[in-house]
Amino acid sequence: CNDKEDDRMAYDSILSERALREIYLMPFMLAQKYAKPWCFMTSYNRVNGTHASKNKHLLQDILRGEWGFEGLVMSDWYFGIYSIDLSINAGLDLEMPGTNKWRILDLMNRSIGSRKLTVRTVKECARKVVELAKRVAQEALEALAAESIVLLKNTNGLLPLGPNKIKTIAIVGGNTKAVVLSGGGSAALKPSYFVSPYDGVTAALPQGMEVLYSESASTYMEMPTLNYKLFTPSGERGWTGTWYAHQDDESMTALNTPYSTRLVDETRIFISTSTPKGITRRWKMRLEGELKPRECDCLFEFGLTIAGRAKRHGQSFFSTGSMEEKGRVALKAGIKYHILVEFCNVRALADNDEDEMVMDSNPGVRLEGAEVIDQDVKMAEAVEIAKRADVVIAVVGLNADWETEGYDRKTLALPGRTDELIEKVLAVNPNTVVVTQSGSSITLPWADSVPAILHSWYLGNATGDAIADVLFGKKNPSGKLSLTFPKKLEDISAHGHFHSENGVLRYGEDLFVGYKHFHHRGIKPQFSFGHGLSYTSFSYSDLKLSEAAVSNGEFSLTATVTITNTGKLAGSEVAQLYVSMPTTSDVTHPPLLLRAFRKAKDLQPGQSAKVSLTLDKYAVSFWEERIERWVVEKGVYGVRVGSSCDELPLVGSFILKKGFEWNGL
Repeated sequence: CNDKEDDRMAYDSILSERALREIYLMPFMLAQKYAKPWCFMTSYNRVNGTHASKNKHLLQDILRGEWGFEGLVMSDWYFGIYSIDLSINAGLDLEMPGTNKWRILDLMNRSIGSRKLTVRTVKECARKVVELAKRVAQEALEALAAESIVLLKNTNGLLPLGPNKIKTIAIVGGNTKAVVLSGGGSAALKPSYFVSPYDGVTAALPQGMEVLYSESASTYMEMPTLNYKLFTPSGERGWTGTWYAHQDDESMTALNTPYSTRLVDETRIFISTSTPKGITRRWKMRLEGELKPRECDCLFEFGLTIAGRAKRHGQSFFSTGSMEEKGRVALKAGIKYHILVEFCNVRALADNDEDEMVMDSNPGVRLEGAEVIDQDVKMAEAVEIAKRADVVIAVVGLNADWETEGYDRKTLALPGRTDELIEKVLAVNPNTVVVTQSGSSITLPWADSVPAILHSWYLGNATGDAIADVLFGKKNPSGKLSLTFPKKLEDISAHGHFHSENGVLRYGEDLFVGYKHFHHRGIKPQFSFGHGLSYTSFSYSDLKLSEAAVSNGEFSLTATVTITNTGKLAGSEVAQLYVSMPTTSDVTHPPLLLRAFRKAKDLQPGQSAKVSLTLDKYAVSFWEERIERWVVEKGVYGVRVGSSCDELPLVGSFILKKGFEWNGL
């Protein structure tokens, strides 16, 4: 229940114990039962009155007591704990990371001396840290690439595109050439390489095809970084960072002699704990590089955001940074322009903030820039090239500025004039394919009119190659939506009441979250939970349920279903099983609950596969708040199986003649 970023250190998530257990703790509970993770991290916020990092009910009673977790519990970064003894005694083993910690030697000794902590408790925390370090050193982690792209719509089989049948293709949209590979904040990635959608699509096209391009509608909230546009004099990507110590720790006067120099290969940097060892507490830094020469004369706009010496404070750098300051410069083609930023890690005087605070935890600099474009001109340009093209590919969506740690989106709409772009391009070329990028729900008011839509999430380094593979049929999509795309914001269950009021955040929707709400209220979304099409087609048949077995506090039942590829291409399909709780129950339940899913992989045309879906006690349990136990009731349980939560053609049921209760895992 950590669903807001605004006021995230202070707000108190107030919710029922049943919702806590069945909705918000359930993913962690399943992870502990089936995956046995090595560590858990606490959130910043309060849960029912107590911060998660010192919440004994969460960390001791549930995580370690009921679930039997024996690994390490760590705080979220920098601001994740609010006490010494309370968090340690609650079971938080490790404070993360860097300087400005609560758990410094002096304060730890005082806590032990005042008997708020025992040496034994501290050693137990230290033992967990050592155990984790040993495990990481001994085992290598293997990254698995997910087949995540979701085909939302494909009217009249527009996709996959046949490149040999296309003479001219138009590629438009603000995300087409942008570096969009992950969310922001702690989700941000620093890629060793990146393939943009434009590069991936054009690389997949045959020689001689005409490619037309227009950015057309910008999607960034803050201007894009200059990570791939700034170089050192020797040609290395990035700029040179030079630190200067001050006369002493409290002085604001920098020495003239450089203290340390190193390459900095990005223009959005958290200096954090990367300062040179031994430098004074206050320091200055000079960042210098050369801007990649422009291909033609242009007006270029720079933006600078810093967490340090600044005039105004804003949302960036977890609300410790400045508002973005912008300036425009006329640039000549072919010229390398020298860029210099001087930075001090002291927060300057600002309105209602008169302390010159040293930025120990989050000193940072973000240098941004882009050519100044007339949005009306670019919109008209996109329409013109769309008229000339056989097919239009529009790549639009969000990015790491909109979806980031420490910031809540204020709308589900796509940024800027994106919707206008899609509507205008579609009006002149009905063969328009829209590729969306986001990590959360977005509204698509033009979805009923566009013939083909792909949702690509954030795909990492090979973003463009993956999108091209699906667009041109090298890869048959099989991804499914892990959330609901509503038609409008007002359809969301939490709309109108989900905000922090005097530090309290009430989960008024209780159990009716996501698809459960849409089913309960009979609201039709734009694209439902579990939805995802393929370039082939599948049929579901022959649902069979085994006898429901209850033994030694465990429940088991196996459902089998036959999936047949009824199309002309090989493909994969994910079968989804939903359970309805007994109508004789005295408590309220959502009408449908996803309880199992499995993929039938690489079915050839005409091939069938029998898929087994196993249910255990988690599938039939609910949290009974009066007795603080999981309860399985006797009665008739409904079963529905299909391709998404609103496409469930197979229906069955099973009977539990006797219920039971349980705790733990």
